[in-house]
Amino acid sequence: MLKIGPLSFQSRLLLGTGKYPDFDVQKKAIEESETEILTFAVRRMDIFESSQPNLLEKLDLNRYSLLPNTAGAKNAEEAVRIAKLAKASGLCTMIKVEVIGDFQTLLPDPFETLKACEILLEEGFIVLPYISDDVILAKRLQEMGVHAVMPGASPIGSGMGIVNPLNLSLIIEQASVPVIVDAGIGSPADAALAMEMGADGVLLNTAVSAAKDPVKMAAAMKLAIRAGHLGREAGRIPKKRYASASSPSEGMSVIE
Repeated sequence: MLKIGPLSFQSRLLLGTGKYPDFDVQKKAIEESETEILTFAVRRMDIFESSQPNLLEKLDLNRYSLLPNTAGAKNAEEAVRIAKLAKASGLCTMIKVEVIGDFQTLLPDPFETLKACEILLEEGFIVLPYISDDVILAKRLQEMGVHAVMPGASPIGSGMGIVNPLNLSLIIEQASVPVIVDAGIGSPADAALAMEMGADGVLLNTAVSAAKDPVKMAAAMKLAIRAGHLGREAGRIPKKRYASASSPSEGMSVIE
């Protein structure tokens, strides 16, 4: 069970709604993923104008919790404004705080992220900040009271997987709130590894929407996240330098 603040979810897969070839593929991929949390960029939608194209229009929104994000914000002030706009729509209570500090790498600005989270917590939001794999920042945000931290595995949309497993493992070890790995996941193997390392969930978008077959990839990611989580709970065997026979050698008959 994934618990974020007062909310509980069976699925540990959070899925983005952007960049699908068309709405039908998007709908099928979301259904196949069995996700319960959908994220979307508020600035890419006119959530108050019903005549405008809506990425969510083909979905039964009663089945999902919505996690709007503040993508496009360059500072805390913009992020807070976008978050308030999303909340005013009445569609959501959670917000993914995303403040980009560098538009070439799309890496988040740690200072503006911290500032935005402080304001949004005071406003009563359920706050999930997207951060780089910065151990200290993750710790400071948790002390401040955020409801989850979302460290990137690698730059957004890169598909590079987990480039700094040490930092990610340190964030997970020290976490007092759910750790949801966000950005950079490219394959089911990446997602399974994140869960085996102890992450509480994985957020995906491009790895599914830009796959050759998004619906099939959504299914693969769902299974990989479940497998990684089960493997973590089961406990892997320790690695050894030398071989160890699978069958016991005691009590074996002698062949002459």
